Amino acid sequence: MGSGDRDGGGTGSDAIDKASVRERIWDDLEESGKARFPFPPHGRIPNFAGASDAADRLAEQPEWKEATTIKANPDAPQLPVRRRALHEGKTVYMAVPRLRDERCFLKLDPDELEDYDAATTVSGSSKHGEQVGPEAVDRVDLIVSGSVAVTEEGGRIGKGEGYSDLEYAVLRELGLVDESTPVATTVHERQVIDDAVAIEAHDVAMDLVVTPERVVRPESGSEQPAGIDWDLLTNERLEEIPVLKRLESS
Repeated sequence: MGSGDRDGGGTGSDAIDKASVRERIWDDLEESGKARFPFPPHGRIPNFAGASDAADRLAEQPEWKEATTIKANPDAPQLPVRRRALHEGKTVYMAVPRLRDERCFLKLDPDELEDYDAATTVSGSSKHGEQVGPEAVDRVDLIVSGSVAVTEEGGRIGKGEGYSDLEYAVLRELGLVDESTPVATTVHERQVIDDAVAIEAHDVAMDLVVTPERVVRPESGSEQPAGIDWDLLTNERLEEIPVLKRLESS
């Protein structure tokens, strides 16, 4: 992970800050009636009308069809993605919230689970999934990320805590993903923006932006973060996340 900005729809003095984009998108989804439970959409990866349709469209893509192992976010709009993956025999990994445990990933193995619907919910994944350490994680073929907003150039705006990018960086450090690993997001069409947003070097670029209506394949050519940018991590975060302490000392 380097420093500086890269193009996520625009850079420089015309770029708007991510926080204002988040508030605008959250407000718009709520006011347009396109937000879905849980409410309100604010402060979270927002669920949206047509999330299942977006998951179906993602499943038509070659990156999905070729993947046997998927790393997915735990949020509500990607529930249909996680559920479909298990029904198709794909292993799903989810990060433990805030990577707070030494065994910082949850493994959902379709061969070991009886109730796919329960296992793929936010609460059910911790009950039905197997909590594993990084050494037990298989190489990941496809990453699916939740977004608050995303540019057509593949610049993603999350909810602002930085854990999605950090999870990618950890997987990259461990050799479980590389530059060629595709990263997708499923969003409502209203979450796809054409604003000039400054995307930083530690932000993971989207290779596939999938809405209920279409698939966008950005051609920005942005390099993915090569690993963890230790300069961006506070001592507090290092203390909170055991896998970071292990990687730092290795």
